[in-house]
Amino acid sequence: MRKISIFGATGSIGQNTIDLIDRQPSAYNVVALTGGANIEKLAKDARRLNADVAVTAYEDKLEDLRAALSGSGVEAAAGQAALTEAATRSADWVMSAIVGAAGLQPGLEALKQGATLALANKETLVCAGALVLETAKRHNARLLPVDSEHSAVFQALVGEDIETVERIIITASGGAFRDWPLRDLANATVEQASSHPNWDMGQRITIDSASMFNKALELIETKEFFGASPDQIEVLIHPESIVHSLVGFKDGAVMAHMGAPDMRHAIGYALHWPERQELPVERLNLAKLGQLSFQEPDEDRYPALRLARNVMERGGLSGTVFNAAKERALDLFIARQVGFLEMAEIVESVLNRFETSNGLLDAELNLDNVLQADHLARKWASEAAIQKAG
Repeated sequence: MRKISIFGATGSIGQNTIDLIDRQPSAYNVVALTGGANIEKLAKDARRLNADVAVTAYEDKLEDLRAALSGSGVEAAAGQAALTEAATRSADWVMSAIVGAAGLQPGLEALKQGATLALANKETLVCAGALVLETAKRHNARLLPVDSEHSAVFQALVGEDIETVERIIITASGGAFRDWPLRDLANATVEQASSHPNWDMGQRITIDSASMFNKALELIETKEFFGASPDQIEVLIHPESIVHSLVGFKDGAVMAHMGAPDMRHAIGYALHWPERQELPVERLNLAKLGQLSFQEPDEDRYPALRLARNVMERGGLSGTVFNAAKERALDLFIARQVGFLEMAEIVESVLNRFETSNGLLDAELNLDNVLQADHLARKWASEAAIQKAG
């Protein structure tokens, strides 16, 4: 019986993971489930799966969680320290699906235990790629990608020599605004940005898809995960979301990974790796689809892609700064304090401020410096928003 933990259990990735393990309950012993403010869902799943511990990120929700778990035998805990402690508990396989930079520390702790870390939290590699990879190597742990794009690349590389790779192409749906006139984007609302044409995801990642900040993070993650150079990584807009990524080799061959837009494929591949098992996902009917379309993204429409390329070239702590400023700008957009296009402007202003601030981006890549840069970038993003409003 495999021991597993799910960090971010109440989100869409976590729920899809639970759906898969629910289909073979006798194969898994659930160690830890963590979530946010949805205490009812967290407690219900923890009871059903007989988890050892359930953790909410919010300390003020601890008593609610304890009450919801009363009599179940499931331990209740809350707060960042409790999340980190849960990650130190012995597990064979850990799903990292906490949204944002908050997933970094639990992921590092899971790697220190030698676990296989199924990485749906792209911010982990964006913020501290070299640190994460070195931690995995030092503790004989394994990283497996769960983002659909990176899982697709990973699968296309099975049996291949990474030295023969010429380019990696990750696809993007284009999000909610792919067909909007550019002039209309400044007035896009939170509600409009929160509706994805293909994928069923949480609000934050759906808005990030509309702005292409999600794809920008994935560009950086591709560089870190596969050791590709920035000029080897491309993005194509693919409205049908059937081809998830393509890998081009030096002999001119291109391998494409295709599948219905269902995250249970990438999750299931990581859960059962190195084997494949039957999954409850739609089978493709290419004749019914009829055609697949692709186009290059317009960086005037999606400035996040240009900023991500700058980050890949710059290195240092710029990934940490980029992500933190993006997260804060997204908070402000959701709170209706900044406009849709202003998010990229805020992120660029924060990156520029760091670049001119006495070597802050070149500090040693360790957890303390990552956390300090993250905090400062969020502060400066808030200041940039105030200046815009003023």
